[in-house]
Amino acid sequence: MLDLEGVRRDTPGCFDRVFLDSAGSSLPPTPVLDTVVAHLRREAEVGGYVAANERFDALSGVKTSIGRLLGVDPASVALTDSASRAWTSFFYAVPLQPGDRILISRVEYAANAVAALQRARATGGTVEQIPSGPDGRVDVGALGAMLDERVKLVSLVHAPTNGGLINPVREVADAAHAVGALVLLDACQSVGQLPVNVPELDVDALSATGRKWLRGPRGTGFLYVRPRLIGELEPAVLDLHSARWSGTDEYELAPDATRFELWEADVAARLGLGAAVDYLLDLGVDAVTEAIAYRAEHLRDGLGRIPGVEVRDLGNPRSGIVSFTVDGREPTAVRDALAGQSMTVTVSHRSSTLLDMTARKLDAVVRASPHYFVSPADVDRFLAAVRNL
Repeated sequence: MLDLEGVRRDTPGCFDRVFLDSAGSSLPPTPVLDTVVAHLRREAEVGGYVAANERFDALSGVKTSIGRLLGVDPASVALTDSASRAWTSFFYAVPLQPGDRILISRVEYAANAVAALQRARATGGTVEQIPSGPDGRVDVGALGAMLDERVKLVSLVHAPTNGGLINPVREVADAAHAVGALVLLDACQSVGQLPVNVPELDVDALSATGRKWLRGPRGTGFLYVRPRLIGELEPAVLDLHSARWSGTDEYELAPDATRFELWEADVAARLGLGAAVDYLLDLGVDAVTEAIAYRAEHLRDGLGRIPGVEVRDLGNPRSGIVSFTVDGREPTAVRDALAGQSMTVTVSHRSSTLLDMTARKLDAVVRASPHYFVSPADVDRFLAAVRNL
C-alpha cells in the first residue's frame, strides 16, 4: 500500500485540480523539481561545465537507477532527449536491404510508423501490419504465420497511447526470435506504471520517456539495447561523445550504449530523470502498479454506469489509460468542459494510432490517466463532472 497522503504532499499540483493526464506529461514529485531547479541555479553560479562536473557521479547514477528499474546492465542504457529519439536511434541503426520486412502492431504510434515507412521507402523494404485478435492484442498465432527470414524487425507497442490495452511482449519476442528478427519495444506508456523487466520480456531494444508515468522532466528519455547487439550496430548520427576521432580519417565507436547518445544534453533534466526513477524505486513498482490499476478500474466502472458514455478500452488486463467517448459531444469539447472545472484530461486523435482508430471507426477519444497520487475522491469528483455533462 502506498502512503497516499505522503505522495500527495510531494505533488502540490494535485490539490487544486483533478489531474488525469499522466499518460501525457505527469506532475513531477517535489524531489524531481528540487533536483532540476537546484542544478539550474548551480549552472547560473558556476557555469554549465563546472556544474555538470560537480554532478558527474550523480549523472552516472541515472543509468544505474534505470538499470535497476529494467533489470539490465547500466552499460546497455543510453540517455536521450525523448522516447522518439531513443526509438529512432536504434531503428535507423538496424541494417535493411531491399525486400526486408518490418512488422508493426495495429496500435503503432504515429512517430514509429512514419519512421518505418520512410526507412522502407529508402531501402526498398516493406512495412506490414500484424493482425490483432478480438481483444485488440497482437494475434501471436497470426504473427507466427507472417514470420520468415525476410522479417528483420518487429516493432511492438507495449501499451498504446489511445487506450488501456497491454500487448503480450514475451510471446511476440519468442516468435520473432525464432526467425532471427529483432524486437524493438515501445515502452513509452508502460515504464513507470507497469513492471518492465527486460530479461523476462527478452526484447532486443526498448525505448521510454521520462515525462509520463515516471513523473520526470520533459526532454528526457532512454534506450536499452541488448549488450551483444551493441557492437554490431552503428547509429545513423554520431558525434564526439558517441565516437572518438582516433585518426585523420578514422573514428572509434563507444563500446557500450553510449554510442546511441549525443554529447549535448539538458543536465538538470537528466538529473531530474534520475530522481524520478529513484522515487519510483523507493515506492516500489508493484505498489505503484496496484495503485494505478485500482484507480483506472474505479474510473472505468464509474464511466460505464453513466448513460451516453462508452468506455473504449480493449484488452484484459488493462493499463492505467482509460479512453471513452460521450454521445453527442466531441472529445475536444469534453476535454475543454472538464478543464473549466479544473480537471485535466486530453484527447487521443485518430492520427496518433491510425491503424487501430480506423479499424474501430473512431476519430478521437477522451483519454484519462490517473496516477497513484490521484485520490479515490478525485475519481468520484471527475465521474460526477462527466455525469453532469
